[in-house]
Amino acid sequence: MVGAQGERGGIERRWRPDWPCPAAQILLVHRHGGGDPTYRLSGSTHWRAIRTPDGPATLRVRPRPSLGEIETEAWGSGAGWILDRVPALLGAEDDLTGFEPRHPVLEQALRLHPHWRIGHSSLVLEALVPAVIEQKVTGQEAFAGFRQLVVKYGEPAPGPVADLHLRLQPTADELRQVPSWDWLQLHIDPARSRTLVNAARVAGSLERTTGLDHAEADRRLRSLPGIGVWTSAEVRVRAHGDPDAVSFGDYHVAKDIGWALTGSEIDDGELEALLEPWRGHRHRVQALVGLAGLHRPRRGPRMAPRTHLPRPF
Repeated sequence: MVGAQGERGGIERRWRPDWPCPAAQILLVHRHGGGDPTYRLSGSTHWRAIRTPDGPATLRVRPRPSLGEIETEAWGSGAGWILDRVPALLGAEDDLTGFEPRHPVLEQALRLHPHWRIGHSSLVLEALVPAVIEQKVTGQEAFAGFRQLVVKYGEPAPGPVADLHLRLQPTADELRQVPSWDWLQLHIDPARSRTLVNAARVAGSLERTTGLDHAEADRRLRSLPGIGVWTSAEVRVRAHGDPDAVSFGDYHVAKDIGWALTGSEIDDGELEALLEPWRGHRHRVQALVGLAGLHRPRRGPRMAPRTHLPRPF
């Protein structure tokens, strides 16, 4: 990657991956709903507000497939840090060694998406906050809670992005100071808010899990009360790039993978047995099924958001 000062005051770098990198497809895993204030889309350009170890950053990613390049620009004290990690964020460190589709459905999905890779951010708290908020609630409720948390307790992203209303997630210190009644107003119940506050207290230790092997990272994440198999998997995929992190416990995942690969809905225990031949790449199977748009037929009305949360005092 070659860096230069951009016309708008940011640092510009162009990266030429050694494969036709589908940047949009890889990046969107970090977007939590269409109204996510930390992530904006403007045409084919992706904007992200990111808290790095070096400070806040705004990252602009513009794929240039006709040139075989990814055009990036960043602002803020964390600009250099995030630009150095763009290749990893877009899947350059993903290792497909040992992955064999072994099933006609996966072979077809791989033909449709041959260049997709698992990227990783190396930012654990950034991935953990929305994952905890998404525990055991509808997507609509989770996205709204995350959006309101960022709007109220985050801050504007650096750079010339005021028109995008791009905002940074709250810091660990800010999360620890959110009053209990504000969590309730955000429709984040005490179990989830307690998990977030406890995670914020050990944020430094959580960030250091990116230097560990995936099994040890999973063990340490799950040692924190309130973080189970599903939450750990969601975090490890985004922050660590773990190709084996399966979202066991998800309302849809087991049923959809079972339907795609066997023609029948299955439960988590059956899913674990079904995915055993792909151990080491089980998330890759989950992701390919999702990328191919394969899911069981939906029946009946969607789950409605909960209305029984306690009212703030």
